[in-house]
Amino acid sequence: MDKAVVLARGLGTRMRKAAASAALDENQAAIAAMGLKAMIPIGRPFLDYVLSAVADAGISQVCLIIGPEHDLMRQYYGQKLKPRRLSIHFAVQPEPRGTADAVAAAEAFAGRDDFLTINSDNYYPVTAIRRLRQLDGPGVALFDWQALASAGGFSSDRLRKFSVGVVDSDGLLRKILEKPDQHTLDSLPKPLGVSMNCWRFGPAIFEACRAIGPSPRGEYELTDAVQYAIDHLGVKFRAITVSEPVLDLTNREDIATVGSRLAGKEVDL
Repeated sequence: MDKAVVLARGLGTRMRKAAASAALDENQAAIAAMGLKAMIPIGRPFLDYVLSAVADAGISQVCLIIGPEHDLMRQYYGQKLKPRRLSIHFAVQPEPRGTADAVAAAEAFAGRDDFLTINSDNYYPVTAIRRLRQLDGPGVALFDWQALASAGGFSSDRLRKFSVGVVDSDGLLRKILEKPDQHTLDSLPKPLGVSMNCWRFGPAIFEACRAIGPSPRGEYELTDAVQYAIDHLGVKFRAITVSEPVLDLTNREDIATVGSRLAGKEVDL
């Protein structure tokens, strides 16, 4: 697996919202107002750090899923930047119709190969990506709830906004639960594994993305596509448990914290 698909199409609604407690410089404020979380400058665009970790893990080809209006990202990664370790491609998701629809936009790039799928607003541990590369088929990185709360600084309310994986005794993902309520969380076996969209997919995921309908909020959700692949296509997702935290750049209050965590981090693209 030497291909990665990076989901960078989102509208950045929460990042656009003003926050009096967030002390942003002029450039950060301008990019935040555009909702381009991946391009928030932390010395350099946040996505540079994400892609450097991807390259550190041994991946050489990246496809950025962008919107037709994302000229800033296309110009920076397609023209200005001259990466040494990565070949960067683009696929356009015309409308922001959800994460499954975004993944479907990468079908031509992926072909018949396995590929990593990650968010553009999360910085993942290199070890998590490496472990997915070492698998012999589809898989998911599930991040330990307690590690995200303690080392990652995630509040319980924030963690409840992510998906949680249910893994069987063979280490295979059986269910992926989107934003489970507290009663459901309490009933699940511990430790809880949080999915932050760090996947290894094979070509079957595209069939699953085409087969599902929209969720109650009107979007084509990647969690629904994964569950369809498990239940109807017989795809087996090996779950790896990761105790290292993920940096999450969702709103303006996150910028200072993420910046401090990335201080001194070298970027090599």
